[in-house]
This record gives sequence, structure tokens and C-alpha cells, in this order.
Amino acid sequence: MKIKTTKKCATKTCAKKTALTKDSAAKKVAGKNVLFTVHAEKGKAVYLAGDFNEWNPKGKKMTFKSGVYSASVKLAPGSYQYKFVVDGIWCADPENANAVPNDQGTFNSVITVE
Repeated sequence: MKIKTTKKCATKTCAKKTALTKDSAAKKVAGKNVLFTVHAEKGKAVYLAGDFNEWNPKGKKMTFKSGVYSASVKLAPGSYQYKFVVDGIWCADPENANAVPNDQGTFNSVITVE
């Protein structure tokens, strides 16, 4: 399963996140490799954070290649919330319409792994 994005993180979809949310390490056992991608300028510090890594803002560094940052995470079947962290700014996935409100007053992107 691939998550691909083609737009840069828009200012209104970005927000600083200060609090961690509950559990998820249990979901990161066996499963499928899921590729997350986002377009951002070269030289940015881009990370993937979600309930699968306890919302660690530096838990999964994304690598840059050909104009796209990407990271692969092995996820068991289930539903997961995530955001990109671009130079310290938390951004919902601009290419994923599946989102839920969070306790910070913004939205988290949602992916379902089957």
C-alpha cells in the first residue's frame, strides 16, 4: 500500500503538536510495508510521526530522492493516524482526504492497512 502526495505542506494544514497521544507500539508488529511520501523542498528535515511510533516527532526520518521525501513502515492490519513533521511543523497529509480531528484543534491523517 502506498501513500503518495504531490503538494507541499500547506500552512493551514500545519500545526505545532505538543502532546503525545496514547498507545500504538502494539500495532507495529508484523504486517505490510507501507510507503509514505510527501513533497517538500530539498534540505528540509522531514519525519513521519503517528500512533504507530508513539507520535515521536523524530521517530522515522524520511529520505529525499527526486523531489520526494519517503519512509516505509511495517504495519499490521488496522487503522493508523499520522502526520509529517517538516522542520518542526506538524502537517497533515495534503493528499489524503481521510482525516480525524485531534486534541490540538487540528487534523491527523488516517490510513487503513488491510
